Amino acid sequence: MDLGDGLRKAMARLTGATIIDAKTIREFTKELQKALISADVELNLVFAFTKGIEDAALREKIPKGMNPKDYITNMVYEELVKLMGESYEPVLKPKRVLMVGMYGSGKTTTTAKLAKFYQDRGFSVGLICCDVTRPAAYEQLETLAKQANVSFFGIKGEKSVAKIAREGLAKLKDRKVIICDSSGRSALDAQLIDELKEINKAFDPDEKLLVVTADVGQIAGRQATEFSNAIGINGVIVTRLDGSGKGGGALSAVSAAKSRIAFIGTGEKLTSLELYDSKKFVGRLLGIPDLESLLETVQQGIKDANIKPEEMEVEELNFDMFYTQLKAMSKMGPMKNMLGMMGMSDVPKDALESSEAKLKKYGVIIGSMSKAERRNEKLVREPGRMARIAKGSGTTEKDVRELLSDFNKMKKVANMFKNNRDFRKQLSKYMPGM
Repeated sequence: MDLGDGLRKAMARLTGATIIDAKTIREFTKELQKALISADVELNLVFAFTKGIEDAALREKIPKGMNPKDYITNMVYEELVKLMGESYEPVLKPKRVLMVGMYGSGKTTTTAKLAKFYQDRGFSVGLICCDVTRPAAYEQLETLAKQANVSFFGIKGEKSVAKIAREGLAKLKDRKVIICDSSGRSALDAQLIDELKEINKAFDPDEKLLVVTADVGQIAGRQATEFSNAIGINGVIVTRLDGSGKGGGALSAVSAAKSRIAFIGTGEKLTSLELYDSKKFVGRLLGIPDLESLLETVQQGIKDANIKPEEMEVEELNFDMFYTQLKAMSKMGPMKNMLGMMGMSDVPKDALESSEAKLKKYGVIIGSMSKAERRNEKLVREPGRMARIAKGSGTTEKDVRELLSDFNKMKKVANMFKNNRDFRKQLSKYMPGM
């Protein structure tokens, strides 16, 4: 079971209870235990966490005027934040970063994501390939560097990591942030430790980041300890949090190992790397909306889609505008992440996949329309046009009619928003200029 699903079900049982007594609290903490254990959180951490919640809920005096359910919910939130570790705020200055990790952790892809992160904050970035053991590592990082539009250096076939690191530093000396991708192994053996120490000496990094996958659960803590003992690490990046039920175990284990979680990977796109904020992360687990992150994601999606701000401003929604929005949405990562930021984490997986497929289909259909049809949807209903659009997009007339129906529903919502001054006023707190 996904940790968020389990926690939200436990919280729903609490908030749905008629009275909050000792029996209700004990049943609630048992549900919390099930959720945490199923997410591979270490047993001692689980029992210490739930015992603290239960003892406080049964013994502490609830502040006057506060609802008992709200009091316990807030307590769970605060304790989960402690369990999942501190938030991370990187120093935004020129630096060298060494990436380390095991095979299959997503280290090379994460290296490119980190390059994109710093590039989006105004830094020129260069990548060095010091992975001299994995076949095609050179080609993969070179391709990812092109996708991220950052500089790349490597020496194909060279086995001396020290030589590659030194020559890479000389070649990329004008880059403000230089990130070095190292070799991985199936285990942290003596050969890998020696190789990492060699790179560490030649590259002289300001930061060393370990990449682990959420799939490994509690083992993430052991990896953090082993790498830290071997070469010293400054932070951990946990990947595949979007698809692993063991994410809670990985995060809590890293925190228990006294290592700091720096970033989390939430998807395959180069933009799917987030600074770790334990409060926001726990908030999403519990279904608390995160408007700030949502708006940042939207703005980054618009930027990555090369959409000018004025293209997002029209008096009335039309297919041109909708097409522009679809382009931006395609850059924002999985819909699951977007809905999580909106506090809507319990949408069924089938419904999510169906919605994503439908939006892709709609983009193809709109792409087959003429400029005049995009600006005036009424034209689409004229004889012959619907059949032509369906044929040109490889869809059916039924699909085109479904698009028209959904589009008109969206248009009504857009008009309601446009005329709702109170809602616009609230949103302007997060989006100045609304």
